[in-house]
Amino acid sequence: MKRTGRAFWLSSPGHGEIREMALPDPAEGEVVVRSLYSGVSRGTETLVFRGGVPESQHAAMRAPFQEGDFPGPVKYGYLNVGVVEEGPQDLVGQTVFCLYPHQTRYVVPVSAVTVVPPSVPAERAVLAGTVETAVNALWDAAPLVGDRIAVVGGGMVGSSVAALLARFPGVRVQLVDADPARAKTAEALGVDFALPGDALGDCDLVVHASATEQGLARSLELLTAEGTVLELSWYGDRQVSLPLGEAFHSRRLVIRSSQVGSVSPARRSSRTYADRLAVALDLLADPALDALVTGESAFGELPDVLPRLASGEIPALCHRVRYDADE
Repeated sequence: MKRTGRAFWLSSPGHGEIREMALPDPAEGEVVVRSLYSGVSRGTETLVFRGGVPESQHAAMRAPFQEGDFPGPVKYGYLNVGVVEEGPQDLVGQTVFCLYPHQTRYVVPVSAVTVVPPSVPAERAVLAGTVETAVNALWDAAPLVGDRIAVVGGGMVGSSVAALLARFPGVRVQLVDADPARAKTAEALGVDFALPGDALGDCDLVVHASATEQGLARSLELLTAEGTVLELSWYGDRQVSLPLGEAFHSRRLVIRSSQVGSVSPARRSSRTYADRLAVALDLLADPALDALVTGESAFGELPDVLPRLASGEIPALCHRVRYDADE
């Protein structure tokens, strides 16, 4: 039986195409998955699409099932939800999440897929990878009851962090973004919103996810003495300048990085990658998180959609990709 799939490839920076792929026969311990939905994480994937991954980070930025190399040709992506067509009997017919690029069908080890809980619609499950990033960030940040917190940057990751923080007892949470349209997202997630100039200060914690030096500078301004900025932005090959004179030292401020590639040291001894993803999928039972999906298109439209996402013509948080049953 000849198995084929169609995949989206970045042929060169700024240019994508759909390619026919021959699939291997599944071996023991592998599954064949037919994609239902995938998600474009606008920040990271459009940076890849523009060719903005610095050479020093080519290895660190590889997706789990990436083919090719940066800057291209490369098959890249990591938010895929599908149904198992072949494999162990207990998995056949199950809806699963996998860190796989945009492709109609694919073959992966059983260990690479996670069953989506019945309480989570497949359409929403594409957010699992981003919510997992937010879980890891909050393991790093360790917010406390009653903390005053700002999340600067209302993109996909920042909004996911804000949504989880809204569940913490007694905290003051503001989502801060230069785009007034993000107020609607904040309202749907159950958090307050502010433009950068109107944000509340004296924060114990600021989570920065705007990927701009202005956002990071504002994050430092919003801190109380001895407060912490948790930096989630990834700047690719851009240089960032910061005001580390002024009151940075006298107020003993902290800037700390967080990245999903490793389980947070706070939980590394007791949680695996699979545990972290399972937590994220359980959290996606909340329908409020549907607010993070702001656009949808068919798989075959990706060569036209990615340039529009990269340019900002389509102002998406997560852009969902739909696969037809006969693809």
